[in-house]
Amino acid sequence: MNDNQLLRYSRQIMLPQIDIEGQEKLLNAQILIIGSGGLGAPASLYLAAAGIGTLTLYDDDAVDLSNLQRQITHYTSDIGTDKVISTQQTLNKINPDTQVIAVKQRLLGKQLEKEVRCADVVLDCSDNFSTRFAINRACVKHKTPLVSGAAIRFEGQISIFAADENAPCYNCLYAENGEDMQNCATNGVLSPITGIIGSMQALEAMKLILEIGENLAGRLLLLDGLNMEWQSMKLKKNKTCPTCSKPD
Repeated sequence: MNDNQLLRYSRQIMLPQIDIEGQEKLLNAQILIIGSGGLGAPASLYLAAAGIGTLTLYDDDAVDLSNLQRQITHYTSDIGTDKVISTQQTLNKINPDTQVIAVKQRLLGKQLEKEVRCADVVLDCSDNFSTRFAINRACVKHKTPLVSGAAIRFEGQISIFAADENAPCYNCLYAENGEDMQNCATNGVLSPITGIIGSMQALEAMKLILEIGENLAGRLLLLDGLNMEWQSMKLKKNKTCPTCSKPD
């Protein structure tokens, strides 16, 4: 770690749970972020600023005027630009030391398997059911921790899935019944809700890399932003889960 890095990350290095050794772990970490929208934007900002070594971004969409209310890596001048490119440009300005790999495509199939296998942690910042289940299956298969977030209206939720063999996966919580989930485009969302959940995804990812504190594996946090109330629900592994259960 050079002098500039020691100064840049000094407020983190001061924390006894992190120190120089922990910062080195962050600098060597690889995080996969799927989705560069309302959740992926704040998550990627904080991870880049914190010094994550490599961030790989996947999104197949372009910046639209309606995105700017909450997707804070994009600017008005970026309208029409690929979201991953806009995000990459913003992150490079914040921290040129972080390698940002931007791929404009929906992450599926063999490429999804490859990226999940190479990542230390995966952040699901997507907004559709089929993608979430595909990401979950890949994370379970390759034993890669999955930090999953969602936000809609005044509500948000966050948990960690597939953290180990005894932890529940996304399919333990939600049945894969072919019905698509509600999204911001059809139901709306208050912008700070996505910021809160996305920032918490970044925090949980860093804790996993640093191996500190208590993470959200086996717990689901629910935010009611309108009344500013949090609920914590315990999640148990479903012994008959079609994704993560083992045959007797």
